[in-house]
Amino acid sequence: MNETLEYRLAAGEETAIGDCYRTHAPAVRSYLRRYVPPQDVEDVLQVVFTEAWRFGHRFDPARSLTAWLLGIAYKRAVDHLRVRTLTTVPLEAVTEPTGHDGRDDGDVLADRDRIRRALAVLPDAQRQAIELAYYGDLTQREIADRLRVPLGTVKARTARGLRRLSLLLAPATT
Repeated sequence: MNETLEYRLAAGEETAIGDCYRTHAPAVRSYLRRYVPPQDVEDVLQVVFTEAWRFGHRFDPARSLTAWLLGIAYKRAVDHLRVRTLTTVPLEAVTEPTGHDGRDDGDVLADRDRIRRALAVLPDAQRQAIELAYYGDLTQREIADRLRVPLGTVKARTARGLRRLSLLLAPATT
């Protein structure tokens, strides 16, 4: 007697479905991903192999086991999609989206670029103090410790740098 997986499954051998799953589940899972939403793939995969186990006696071992499993997978995927109910919302219930639109994002990027260019104009000591405070999220005491300068020096550099930034970033009046 032939002891291939196909014949074992058709004969109803108990261990055949486990071997079938280990061998063919990756291919069936990949196939199901084409049809079924990602969150439902594993559920449909289990249905496919449950059906293969229940109806293995109907399988013709002279044919392709992979093709048979993919045929079941296709039918179960279609069944799954038919039963799904999509949530619809009346158009009247939809409000304007909150948050940023593309124009706001463009303005933010433009502002960042202006600030980056203005920071580059500052003397190194002032720029460094401001960057550590705002981008490094450090306190003035932490900046003083890191730069090994007195706290008053950090305060003065930050104040002078911010004053100069405000002049550099002031809107141009024409």
